[in-house]
Amino acid sequence: MDFGSINNLNSKYMTDALNKKADQTARAAKDAASKDYSGADDKELMDVCKQFESYFIEQVLKEVKKTVPDTSFSQDSSTQNLVDYFMDETLQKVSENIQSQAGLGLAQQMYEQMKRNYSPAAQIPPVSGGEEA
Repeated sequence: MDFGSINNLNSKYMTDALNKKADQTARAAKDAASKDYSGADDKELMDVCKQFESYFIEQVLKEVKKTVPDTSFSQDSSTQNLVDYFMDETLQKVSENIQSQAGLGLAQQMYEQMKRNYSPAAQIPPVSGGEEA
């Protein structure tokens, strides 16, 4: 049995899985950004804001992870691809948990801004003490 070809196949499979996941995430973000939310109800608008906040937290965690010295378990590329795949999955779940339990307040700020932009009836009150433009 040729273990070299099995390792190469496993490595290719994991690389393809990682790339496919990244493509799906990017495609979902692009679709969400291009959607017209003018007819969205409050719940749908807040859900999109929470998803973005979770995605933002995930990207921050990935950048933080890059600052940690690499202590790979193995020099084998197939093992490293497997570790990378599960690390990405873990970071995604951790990001969702951070957003749902505490959040950064980014989702709420985005929600309020989008509500003002998409609801013509919801106007920002004028600042008191100054001249109106």
